[in-house]
Amino acid sequence: MTIITRPASKPADIIKDASMSKQKDMMARHYERLSDAPTNGEKVAATFVPGNLNELLMCFGLVNNLPEVNAIQSGLRKQSGGYVMEAEKSGHSEDVCTYVKSDIGMMSKGNIGPNGRKLPDPDVLLLSYTGCFTFMKWFELLRQQYNCETIMFHTPYMADGKITKDMIKYMVKQLKQDVIPKLEKVSGVKFDIDLLREHLRKSAIAEDDLVWVLQSAKTKPSPIDAYFGGIYYIGPIFGAFRGTDDAIDYYRFLRQEVEERIAEGKGPVTPDGDMGQERYRLVVEGPPNYTHFRQFWKMFYDEGAVVVASSYTKVGGTYDFGFRHDPVNPLESLAEYCLNVYTNRNLPMRVDMLENYIDEYQADGLLINSIKSCNSFSAGQLLMMREVEKRTGKPAAFIETDLVDPRYFSPANIKNRLESYFQMIEQKRAGLRGAA
Repeated sequence: MTIITRPASKPADIIKDASMSKQKDMMARHYERLSDAPTNGEKVAATFVPGNLNELLMCFGLVNNLPEVNAIQSGLRKQSGGYVMEAEKSGHSEDVCTYVKSDIGMMSKGNIGPNGRKLPDPDVLLLSYTGCFTFMKWFELLRQQYNCETIMFHTPYMADGKITKDMIKYMVKQLKQDVIPKLEKVSGVKFDIDLLREHLRKSAIAEDDLVWVLQSAKTKPSPIDAYFGGIYYIGPIFGAFRGTDDAIDYYRFLRQEVEERIAEGKGPVTPDGDMGQERYRLVVEGPPNYTHFRQFWKMFYDEGAVVVASSYTKVGGTYDFGFRHDPVNPLESLAEYCLNVYTNRNLPMRVDMLENYIDEYQADGLLINSIKSCNSFSAGQLLMMREVEKRTGKPAAFIETDLVDPRYFSPANIKNRLESYFQMIEQKRAGLRGAA
């Protein structure tokens, strides 16, 4: 849900494939548009990645600003640590989500975006609530800061593991009676459902290619890393580009690139070039650490470990389970999308997903990266780990970092745990060979 760019302190030899560079350029253009919005007479909507209604926002000419993506950008640039400390000085607890604290700290320091320019104040806050309670408190803080129109689009939690007609009906009613009228008021633009249908049609095309790319990891060797590399891939579709021609072009380009890697028998591209021999295939649960992103990734590819599936790349939509935005039923489709995102799924659904990934992608096991300040992901992870291990018979392991707080990344400790985990996998393989 973001782009990877090189902080000034990094060496100049980071390797990117063409799609990564293309994505970087797309996102850079978006941040320039965002910074220029007040000058160009465009209005800005702040919203979150899980359950975001980008297709609907575009119907009103609103520019999409994503606060957690801004926090990720700050983490990649080694700036988030200072922002987090700034927020804590103003009274925010150490246990509060560090995305929130980075965002609050960045605002107190002038709200300078990743392009080095000030981000504009939002004209509207649109919260598509999808299972993360922190988002609600975060927007309360932003509402106090900006005193602008605030829209709450409530998504029922899938406690029973299924979507009902009443859930869809409830959400469509909100769209018709509250969300759309307020967006019309803020923007001064009349809602055009045919324009929404067109954006949704484009979304579905891009979603098809994204799913193909993610599922290409079933190939051996996997041509992609679906966790670290996946961060690049999900950026356009989880944020400001879903529903656009740019997204269609990007995912078509990405798919062609991956097809070429498969044809050539290549593994993923890493910051140090093509990965060597694939030794371990992993499924990963939980977000990555962004303050030490390259160092974290290197711990994997140095050992020949590739992530073939991850839950984090489903936080903005579980497209690989069949959902596509549907122009025939536009409002119902928006509701179903929000209901389906990973953070809105109960623990049994998450366990089923991880188990399926291990089986379908022929993974060697499950690795959980537990995030200190993210309750939405971390709650129940030990239970999930034990259940997946029991069902699959594959070894599982548990490491701990944080999103954008550098104080909670211990390289030596993480490296030791990963090396121990890879030894567990080797022992499991040896035991299976002995039994045969």
